[in-house]
Amino acid sequence: MAGETQPQERFGELLERHRGIVFKVANTYGFHPEDRAELVQEIAAQLWRAFPGYDAERPFSTWMYRIALNVAITHVRGTARRGKHSVPLDETLHDIADDNGADHETDQQVRALHRFIAQLDKLNRALLLLYLEDQSYRQIAEILGISETNVATKISRLKQRIRNEI
Repeated sequence: MAGETQPQERFGELLERHRGIVFKVANTYGFHPEDRAELVQEIAAQLWRAFPGYDAERPFSTWMYRIALNVAITHVRGTARRGKHSVPLDETLHDIADDNGADHETDQQVRALHRFIAQLDKLNRALLLLYLEDQSYRQIAEILGISETNVATKISRLKQRIRNEI
């Protein structure tokens, strides 16, 4: 038994190695720090519950993205239902300009991109996140369960929308 890795240890190693995925997904789908922290915990818990079914012949990062995105989308749906009758404060509209900061125009473009991403439906938000993470079309297709051709078409349309709207 010496040299064998226990499932808990193996899971911990893989989670640590790929933890950036959890934070990227949480940052993409969580609008407030509390939401992001809650989402990170939910994703980690679901990954742990699903780990016994993980097929080691497949890339762990692909499996992890799929679960993280599903948890995030479910979380957003639940948050939307709970907050249906309230209007959230858009803190980005109240930021004070920093004269000593970086290029103001670039900062405005980044904010515009964040607003664009926030208004996307769940599939397009996931597509854009994975595309910006330099995932291949094949990997994106596998994670989201759609064809590579569909991925290419949707990404092309997203790029055009970004050009038109930002």
